[in-house]
Amino acid sequence: MSKRGDTSAALKSAPSENLVSVLKKFYDEYMTSTSKRLKIVDAYLVYILLTGVIQFVYCALVGTFPFNSFLSGFISTVGSFVLAVCLRLQVNPQNKTDFVGISPERAFADFIFAHV
Repeated sequence: MSKRGDTSAALKSAPSENLVSVLKKFYDEYMTSTSKRLKIVDAYLVYILLTGVIQFVYCALVGTFPFNSFLSGFISTVGSFVLAVCLRLQVNPQNKTDFVGISPERAFADFIFAHV
């Protein structure tokens, strides 16, 4: 019976170890194969995502008295996130065939113009 308990304990720890190893491999490959330009865009995406989450949590905890201000703030973060994802797609060198004729500088200019 102890043999069965040992295998079940090994099976329980295996998924968490697999998850950790997958995340570590993902992080290592991301750090080695992703350009600095894409990492900056990804950092901006994380910032915008956290801003939207904080706004939503604040609205859920405190209340929605000025509901129009919550809507405008939250929708602007969603719009900024979508524009940043479009920028990331256009700047990524792997997508060069999909965006023929759009240079990274033009993509960034479009991103800035859309934010204004």
